[in-house]
Amino acid sequence: MPSPGTPLRKLGFLTIGSFDPADPAAGHETTLRVVELGEQLGLDSAWFRHRHLQYGISSPVAVMAAATQRTRRIELGTAVTPLGWENPLRLAEDWATVDVLSGGRLNPGVSVGPPMHWDDVKAALYPDTADVEDLSYERVLRLLRFVAGEPASSFSGKEGVVEEFSDRVQPHSPGLRARMWYGGAGLRSAVWAGENGMNLLTSSVVRSEDVEGVDPADFAGLQAAHLRAFRAAHPAGRASQGLVVIPTDSATAEQRARYEAYVEARTPRTTAPQGPGRMLFARDLIGPAESVAEQLYAHAGFREVDEVVFALPFSFADADYVQILTDIAQRLGPALGWHPAA
Repeated sequence: MPSPGTPLRKLGFLTIGSFDPADPAAGHETTLRVVELGEQLGLDSAWFRHRHLQYGISSPVAVMAAATQRTRRIELGTAVTPLGWENPLRLAEDWATVDVLSGGRLNPGVSVGPPMHWDDVKAALYPDTADVEDLSYERVLRLLRFVAGEPASSFSGKEGVVEEFSDRVQPHSPGLRARMWYGGAGLRSAVWAGENGMNLLTSSVVRSEDVEGVDPADFAGLQAAHLRAFRAAHPAGRASQGLVVIPTDSATAEQRARYEAYVEARTPRTTAPQGPGRMLFARDLIGPAESVAEQLYAHAGFREVDEVVFALPFSFADADYVQILTDIAQRLGPALGWHPAA
C-alpha cells in the first residue's frame, strides 16, 4: 500500500492517439514518437485507448506492432479493447504475433458488454448474428483459452504435401496469458477478474454502487474497495490505477492556463454520478509534482496499488505531451519514490 515511505514500482501512461482526419498519418506518427519518448525517459509502459469510429486509435494492434520495431524495453498495452468489436480467436492470433515481435512486452487489456452506440453499429458489425452474439464474460474466457494455447480446432496435422496445421493459435506466446488485464469499473468486475486469473485495470471512472462501508458517491473509496476485493480473489495479480495527471513544473504560463481551463471544464462532471449507468468520474490532478504527489497519497485508490498508468489529456498539442511526460518521469515519479528503468 503506497505511502510517502513506500516507493511506486511501475509508472506508465495512456494515450488516445488523436489525429486530424485530414492527415491521420501525422497523428499516428506523433503517437509513436510519444511512445519512443516514454522509453527514453525510463517509463515502464505505454497504453493505448481503443477508439472505434472516432479520431483516435481504432487498431491498437497495428500501432503496437509498429511500436515494437521502434522500442526495445517499454511495455505496450491496451486500456482497453472492447471485446464486443472483436472475434476472440482472431484477436488471440494478433496479440500473440505482436507479443512475439515485442519480445514479450504486451499487456492486453479488455472489457465486455455491448459496444457504444450498439443500435447504430450492430448491423455493420454483425449483420447476421447481432441478436445472438455473446457479449458477456464468456467472450473473455474464450479469448483467454485461445491465448493460453487450448485447442481452437479439432484438426491438426499435414494437409497435402507442405501445409502443416496446428490445433491451437499460432504463434503461441507462453507468457502472454499471465499479462492479460481486465478493465473494470465495478465491484463485480474486480472480483471476476481476480477469480479468473486476470490483472485489473482501474481508471478515472467507477460505477456508483452499494459497497459495504463506502459512500456510493465516494470515487476513491469505491475504487479502493474494488482493488481490495480483487486482491482477495487473486493475491498474486497485478492491479493498476489510471487517473488524468498533469504536472506543471516545466510548463509555460500559456500551457498552465490551458491546462487549468481544461480541468475546470471537466470538473463539474465529478460532483455526482452521471448517466443511466451512474458513473463517477475522478477529478483531474494538476499542479507542481510535489502537490500532485500529495493528492495521490491522500487518494484511497492510489494507496491500494504499486503501479499506475496516468492518462494523457485527449486534446493537447504535441509539445504539451512532451512537457507532461517529461515532468511525470523526472519530477512526479521521483516524488512517488519511483525510479526510471535503465
